Amino acid sequence: MGHTLLRWIGDEAVLNHFIAGISTPVLCLIIAVCIVVLSKGADWMIDGVVSLAQRTGLPKIVIGATVVSLGTTMPEAFVSVMAAFMGNPGLALGNGVGSIIADTGLIFGLTCILAVVPVNRFILNRTGWVQVGSATLLVVISLISLAVASGEPMLTRPVGLMFLFLLGAYLFVTYKWAKQGGGMNLDEDGDGDEGDPLGLGQSWLMVIGGLFFVVAAARVLVPAASEIAFRFGVPEDVIAATMVAFGTSLPELMTAIAAIRKGHPEITVGNVVGADVLNCLFVIGAAATARPLAIPPNFFFFHFPAMLIILYSFRLFISMNKDGRFKRYQGAWLLTVYAVYVILQYSLNMGGSGL
Repeated sequence: MGHTLLRWIGDEAVLNHFIAGISTPVLCLIIAVCIVVLSKGADWMIDGVVSLAQRTGLPKIVIGATVVSLGTTMPEAFVSVMAAFMGNPGLALGNGVGSIIADTGLIFGLTCILAVVPVNRFILNRTGWVQVGSATLLVVISLISLAVASGEPMLTRPVGLMFLFLLGAYLFVTYKWAKQGGGMNLDEDGDGDEGDPLGLGQSWLMVIGGLFFVVAAARVLVPAASEIAFRFGVPEDVIAATMVAFGTSLPELMTAIAAIRKGHPEITVGNVVGADVLNCLFVIGAAATARPLAIPPNFFFFHFPAMLIILYSFRLFISMNKDGRFKRYQGAWLLTVYAVYVILQYSLNMGGSGL
């Protein structure tokens, strides 16, 4: 029973076969319910994070970078490890890299355009370097593998284990930084009107419960929407290049929208930075540990460059913003790079590369 449930959650073919047997009106109803559940789950999660920050004294950006990002990247990690086990390791690498590009380009870009986003220098000058550094390390190791491999370049099990070790070190160091910066009031502008915080147990329940609903609804919504699009004649490669790539970052997107509506954009900053680190060290690391990952040629001239352009732009913006705020034009630049990436992915027929 447990194995069947795991296959249903983790195996795209099983989930898609189940959804293909449902009538179009029922699928439309399922999509509507999923959107409501996503929205409500994200609201609960943000309320829980704000209350948790008040109760523990940790900055909201830190909780966003650890608890929330761990939860929102869990679907990518689970699907990627399952894909590697089931003999489709290419999906795992595409999932991780594609999610980094979507999180920073689409989600953070949109957040900068829609809200005034504070630059928490104490946190971002540290975790921001881990974000860029882990992605750069992935590319450097891939290039070394390309140079020395006699056949197809691979991310081996020792590389996966090293990434998981670095993940543990990152989480520990982030906690230490949070304790150092927690009393500095770096990102808690306007907290005085929050009202009384919830109890600690209730705060955790709202964060974990909200995460569960966001992740579960996203897991059903994306294949359901893809099936509807397919029935209306949208080509499969277009669905792969848009719906699937967008869908892996749907939990982060809903979290960002809820955080902006409730006036806490710093939670989105933390979630995006944390999710990028986790997609690299956790998603790709766990998948490579499960089974060595082959690196397709198009990653070297297309996906890796897009990822590095977006991440180094983000890093540059952190150092540029001396007034402590991200600018709208910076969000517009990130969003433009993401849009060009998606358009090129489709036009160059790269939709099937596992993103």
